[in-house]
Amino acid sequence: MASLLSVEKWDIETDVLILGFGLAGASAAIEALDADPDVKVTICEKNPEKYAGGNSRAAGQSLLIAKNPTALKAYQKSMSTANPIPEEMLDEWAIRMSQLEPWIQARAEEAGSQYIKGTGFTDRDAVLEFPELGAADAVTYTATILPIPAGVWLAFKKNVDNRAVDVLYESPVKDLIQDPDTLEVFGAVIEQNGELKRIKANRGVVMAVGGYEANLEMQRNYCGYQDIFPLGNPANTGDGIHILQKAGADMWHMRNKGQSGGIWPGLQVPGYQTVFLRNPFWQSYSWIEIAADNKRFYNETAELQLTHYKEKKHNHWVDTPHINAGPIHMIFDETTREYNCLALKAFTWNIAAENLDWSDDNQVEIEQGIISKADSIEELAELIGRDPSEVSAEVQRYNDSCEAGKDSDFEREAITLQPIIKAPFYAVKIVPAVVCTGGGGRRNIESEVLNPAGQPIPRLYEAGELGSMFSNLYQNGSYLTEAMISGRAAGKNAANKENWDKG
Repeated sequence: MASLLSVEKWDIETDVLILGFGLAGASAAIEALDADPDVKVTICEKNPEKYAGGNSRAAGQSLLIAKNPTALKAYQKSMSTANPIPEEMLDEWAIRMSQLEPWIQARAEEAGSQYIKGTGFTDRDAVLEFPELGAADAVTYTATILPIPAGVWLAFKKNVDNRAVDVLYESPVKDLIQDPDTLEVFGAVIEQNGELKRIKANRGVVMAVGGYEANLEMQRNYCGYQDIFPLGNPANTGDGIHILQKAGADMWHMRNKGQSGGIWPGLQVPGYQTVFLRNPFWQSYSWIEIAADNKRFYNETAELQLTHYKEKKHNHWVDTPHINAGPIHMIFDETTREYNCLALKAFTWNIAAENLDWSDDNQVEIEQGIISKADSIEELAELIGRDPSEVSAEVQRYNDSCEAGKDSDFEREAITLQPIIKAPFYAVKIVPAVVCTGGGGRRNIESEVLNPAGQPIPRLYEAGELGSMFSNLYQNGSYLTEAMISGRAAGKNAANKENWDKG
């Protein structure tokens, strides 16, 4: 940490300093000014303005709407048995969730945006990820704000733009300024154009800088993942983790039982760190995935997006095996190429922030060499560096299952057993893709960061993905709503503090 005595002068002064301009940071700014219209609010964002929004911009924009706090608490408690969430936190979270919808609707109305029931890109009104744990009673419905993609983020950004908030882009946080004995936080050190600047925060600092999903070294050290690729913000490199550790925070949920948001099949585009999400919605099914041993390794057409890519093994919900099966290739034929766009265009950083496209018929990606093409399976295998006889045998085994109408290996539904027979044949590399990480400083429902003794670090708050309360399984629509709840608590509580320097 940087001590107060080390500050010779303050370069910037504010009342509430928010570090990170995603949905959590936006919610904190809105609530701080609602708590005290005269408070000065400053947001520092690592990215340039064109990339503001963090993972909330790249996410699917689903919002969990729950009207029964008792059922919601029971559901979340059941999803968290592997790593229990404190009871008092669950109680208040469930109440705040049940009261959240009017506030979201007000944000949409202020932005001139349309709030709707449903996800905006499927016909489901509610996504019930774990029915056996009580989803039907807990989830009233799913909602979102149009447009798709990024509608929720765009509406909240307009709300911030409408208020007296100073937003400093390309200003990553480097350190907190604290008392070395009490750990009280007085401000932060940021970097602008290669120069360190010290910001005085009279009332409080809110950390809302996201997780570490784009930091491969941290993924390897915390989770043991050899290779993993972000679907979201490439600037989420664990800055907040390191700063909170240095600040004396107790850490939690750094890995849990797996990745709460799941590990999904991704599609790489050369030159980009982030990846597309492989489309989960199919018009035809003449395709399989093969692992490093040239064998299939799971039920490829199961609707795993409905459980955030968790599957049940030995009565436990665990991450799907993409993280341990690579290298992986999807093998498909001309029918699947013709009738399916391989990439989902509803969300991910590539779609929402980079404005990248994936051609509807996949022809552009074939021309670019992202997708390999051959006249036979054996020739295709050679192109992707695999044993032709083994790949051919596995495709034939799958085709035999199609002819028999039964997948004895992985129990694909009979309707999805369509043989890979129409030339030319294709292969595309599938990489393990992570939605987000939830680890960070342990916090309470008031978004106060706690030290190892369970006591709040004075004037330090945390919101959003960094230090999320979710500890194991995840219900669709919970991360964005948690960003709102934790951001609102952080902003309100920081704004209501007295200035630490009354002189």
